[in-house]
Amino acid sequence: MMWYDGGWGWGGWIVMTVFMVLLWAVLIVGLVALVRYLTGTRHHQQPGPPPPGEGGWQGRGAENLLAERFARGEIDEDEYKRRLALLREHR
Repeated sequence: MMWYDGGWGWGGWIVMTVFMVLLWAVLIVGLVALVRYLTGTRHHQQPGPPPPGEGGWQGRGAENLLAERFARGEIDEDEYKRRLALLREHR
């Protein structure tokens, strides 16, 4: 029997195996990324007020905004209580 020995030998098998593993890895990562994109929630929102007409700050009460500022540490407790009393006084 004669064997064909004009090719790459074992090197060809190793290169082919590496390329197949890379191909499957790219396909699996791409599929996972596509599924996450199509089913995931959008977390890439710009900070700040939403565009007009989307509810957002226009639909929230002033007391809720004040409470959020207090929770974020933008104002201290004394200022929060003072502003809250002022808001409730002018209803």
